[in-house]
Amino acid sequence: MPKPAGQIGSAAPDDSLGDHLARLRSATGLSLREVEEATKKEVSNAYLSQLENNKIVKPSPNVLHALSVVYATSYEDLMRRAGYVSSDASASGHRAKAATFAVENLTTDEEKALLDYLAFIRNQKNK
Repeated sequence: MPKPAGQIGSAAPDDSLGDHLARLRSATGLSLREVEEATKKEVSNAYLSQLENNKIVKPSPNVLHALSVVYATSYEDLMRRAGYVSSDASASGHRAKAATFAVENLTTDEEKALLDYLAFIRNQKNK
């Protein structure tokens, strides 16, 4: 999902919190409504859509926690991507990745490629 130039957030549009959340949701194979149900309606499908489209760039920590549980990903990583935690923490070796990746030292590009590939595989299973 390309975003317009000058988007508030990180330097690369595809590294924004919204794009990352969209990749995570795609990798899990869940619809917006299924995420809403999985969070016990703590995150509505409309709100999640706004997050994924970078209309909302700093959701509450409670929302990020609910999404981290559903996506089985690092709460700390989502907090960092939302700007609550300094990226200096990731430089100290605490860079968070999706829980399914046990490989050490993945780059952001490698993590994105793995999430994209996982989404592709899951979409093939659903056909």
